[in-house]
Amino acid sequence: MMKQNGILVHSIGGRSTLPPFFHHKYHPQHLHYSTKRSLRVVKAAMSNTAGQVIKCKAAVSWEAGKPLVIEEVEVAPPQANEVRIKILFTSLCHTDVYFWEAKGQKPAFPRIFGHEAAGHCPPVFTGECKECRHCKSEESNMCDLLRINTDRTVMLSDGKSRFIAKGKPIYHFLGTSTFSEYTVAHVGSVAKINPAAPLDKVCVLSCGISTGLGAAINVAKPKRVQLLQFWIGAVGLAAAEGARISGASRIIGVDLNVSRFEQAKKFGVTEFVNPKDHDKPVQEVIAEMTDGGVDRSIECTGSIAAMISAFECVHDGWGVAVLVGVPNRDDSFKTHPMNLLNERTLKGTFFGNFKPRTDLPRLVEKYVNKELDLQLEKFITHEVSFSDINKAFDYMLKGKASGASSAWEPRTHSMSGVYVR
Repeated sequence: MMKQNGILVHSIGGRSTLPPFFHHKYHPQHLHYSTKRSLRVVKAAMSNTAGQVIKCKAAVSWEAGKPLVIEEVEVAPPQANEVRIKILFTSLCHTDVYFWEAKGQKPAFPRIFGHEAAGHCPPVFTGECKECRHCKSEESNMCDLLRINTDRTVMLSDGKSRFIAKGKPIYHFLGTSTFSEYTVAHVGSVAKINPAAPLDKVCVLSCGISTGLGAAINVAKPKRVQLLQFWIGAVGLAAAEGARISGASRIIGVDLNVSRFEQAKKFGVTEFVNPKDHDKPVQEVIAEMTDGGVDRSIECTGSIAAMISAFECVHDGWGVAVLVGVPNRDDSFKTHPMNLLNERTLKGTFFGNFKPRTDLPRLVEKYVNKELDLQLEKFITHEVSFSDINKAFDYMLKGKASGASSAWEPRTHSMSGVYVR
């Protein structure tokens, strides 16, 4: 995660605005130390740069798979319905690495990656316009205007980038581009959170942790039941954390990498299954362990085989399988229709069914007030300086290959650093 002293919400549509924490609701004595530190310079910087280009540092990816380069970039003023934000903390997610490697999609370079971050108003890779049918529905968070679009590399309002480096426009990533000291996002993709929150912790809630946590709490709802969770990576551990918080009586982790099992115990996982240890499909192994199948399962890999196993291992009559992982574009899901007719339920979820502007602030509020036994610090494994952001990529890649603790995903910490989770 990346961290830096400074300002956060800068301006909306070119007009200088004060963030909500300047109002009387939050007295300075209640603010987190990282927030207090930045308050000292917020007002002055906002008044000096509103409507102007800001020059700052950013980690630019010039070519697929090549080390990022810390460059001076120009960040243009926000246009209508946009916000310019100072990034205080950011994380590295597997999605950043996937697109940096340009696997399975059309490459777009040069680009500024990053989508898990926090200023005092954190940007989110999806959005909530609050006007479309999805936003007005209590059952959906799939905003028509601002849902995730990995192919979009420019701003919606005018089709242009807000970043320039070495005289060239730099592509945006997921509407956030948080590997920059300043970024510009659509106002519908920015959440206003309690500034008392420790930003070096809550930044991970803007993607993977909320995705796994919400898959359990909002979708699977494993209260006092058995839950099976496929893949013990960051999202999978967040799902286990959600199951633990929900009161699941038994949490079974499935992974091919046994080195992850010990760490997973900290997140509430009580038993482990390695499919390589058995000569039968893992769903049959699980059915034998659980008297016919688990009550809930959550799949976090994106592997079609794991998805099918997660569905076929839930108990008939009441079992619910929740798919979280994103498959390859040409994959197809196949199972016998009787698995559905026998009253098994298959569900999918996006960002844990959290609405970013409505629900993320509520989640942060519960965390700050300790109304939710959510232990975010458990997800952080490394912290490196922003100038050493490539080390975070190294930790991520080595973790994926060897099962080291950094397999939970690196995250970068404030603009002077990078966290690995």
